[in-house]
Amino acid sequence: MAMLDPLPLAQALMRCPSVTPADAGALGVLEDALQPLGFACHRLTFREPGSAPVENLYARIGTRAPLLCFAGHTDVVPPGEGWRSDPFAAEIRDGVLYGRGAADMKTAIAAFTAAAARYLAKGDLKGSIGLIITGDEEGDAVNGTRKILDWMKDKGEHADHCIVGEPTSAAAAGDTLKIGRRGSMTVRATVKGTQGHVAYPQRANNPIPALAALVAKLAHHPLDQGTGHFDPSTLAFTTVDVGNPASNVTPAEARATLNIRFNDLHTPDTLMAFLKAEAAAVAKQTGCEIILKESISGVAFLTTPGAFTDLVAKAVEGATGRRPEFSTSGGTSDARFIKNHCPVVELGLPGTTMHKTDECVLVSDIEKLTDIYTALLDAYFANPPV
Repeated sequence: MAMLDPLPLAQALMRCPSVTPADAGALGVLEDALQPLGFACHRLTFREPGSAPVENLYARIGTRAPLLCFAGHTDVVPPGEGWRSDPFAAEIRDGVLYGRGAADMKTAIAAFTAAAARYLAKGDLKGSIGLIITGDEEGDAVNGTRKILDWMKDKGEHADHCIVGEPTSAAAAGDTLKIGRRGSMTVRATVKGTQGHVAYPQRANNPIPALAALVAKLAHHPLDQGTGHFDPSTLAFTTVDVGNPASNVTPAEARATLNIRFNDLHTPDTLMAFLKAEAAAVAKQTGCEIILKESISGVAFLTTPGAFTDLVAKAVEGATGRRPEFSTSGGTSDARFIKNHCPVVELGLPGTTMHKTDECVLVSDIEKLTDIYTALLDAYFANPPV
């Protein structure tokens, strides 16, 4: 059985400038590593009308249950400016690997692939191992993991559990295990008044005070106090726009955008009902029309602590000597799609530099994550959780 060193595989993946939605050869690098191990690889291309095609990969070894999947993405955000070295050179300096995708999350893909090689080298596979790899996580996420999961369902492929390799750790590999995520929704508010001359305010209805009143009401309204597994939900305004170049004219419209990160006390429907009630009160008071349009990125979910999360935590503890902290903090990930198909947790490297200039990880942490994933495979197939 072929053995893999995760570091050169990580570097090979990072040297592919796979800025969403470009693949730039990254999935080919991964296929070249997986096929000698015995994985059957399926390249899946999805495309929405008017959008660029997105390359994805589903790979599996084994035919028996249970099927443990690892999920991740080879696409990365644009590198930006100010790097000390080429962001796609995957350069190592003083024991640190630098480059776009170092933390988020090509190293985790390399670590899991190497862990699979180490596990398979030990003998009989007591189940199946799968990889769900997309090139559309950093973008709109419409041609990636969701459609891979639909394809799997159509083919009769059912994952029993899944590990997402997002950079969930805080200071060292494995110190944090994400067992859920808050939901995220963006709401755009348009306040419509009547344009007029500033000298004759009685002949107009300025939408700006109405918008200011709505912003003040919502920004200072606590949504909840949090739960046993989630922090309090948050509501933040991200922009207020009028676009009026004239100083002697009140505008006809004023707009604002807000984002809500919400825990499992809420759903998008309950939140929109709250927002519409607040908007209706302001509209009645001011005589302006207020229109709200929402866009939902994901709903809150929790993988209830139990046999699966305990198995993962014990594997981490065995490999690192410390028990990971369970967390639901942070933004959204493709786990929001996977949770509809099977229990899912997120476990990866520290994410302190993800999306930043000079993104980097310790080389030693890549090896440590590989140890964690290997221990997890050993424990999972020795005693699969139910």
